[in-house]
Amino acid sequence: MNGDFMKRAIKCSCENVKKGGGPFGAVIVKDNKIIAEGTNLVTINNDPTAHAEIVAIRNAAAYLNDFNLSGCEIYTSCEPCPMCLSAIYWARIDKIWYANTKNDAKEIGFDDSFIYDEVSKPLEERKIPIKQFLRQEGLTAFHLWTQKTDKVEY
Repeated sequence: MNGDFMKRAIKCSCENVKKGGGPFGAVIVKDNKIIAEGTNLVTINNDPTAHAEIVAIRNAAAYLNDFNLSGCEIYTSCEPCPMCLSAIYWARIDKIWYANTKNDAKEIGFDDSFIYDEVSKPLEERKIPIKQFLRQEGLTAFHLWTQKTDKVEY
């Protein structure tokens, strides 16, 4: 735990608000050094996936030239949403440090509780309809993957 890294994430979030972005910032640290930063660029880039943590992960992966961020920690100005939390796990980041809670975010209009609720529902009860079809055709790529001898596993 390093207060300077968290203060930098918070400073990024404040600077981003002044630039017209959302009030979220994140930094990724490896070997006690900030290797990447990210801020919420959802409205600036018209990209609903451009949350601070996702932007920081993309920047860290580019910096390290590796999709595996083992050995890294993330400092984020707010508890990660479900999408960001998933990305953090996929990136194999070792530890998450956060300042504001998801309830703090909810109080200013950033409420992710409906996503947590949706994920726990059976498919047929979710708000957005989800239906499976053409499974056999879809399995073609999976069969190709299992037969590929030079694949990069992740």
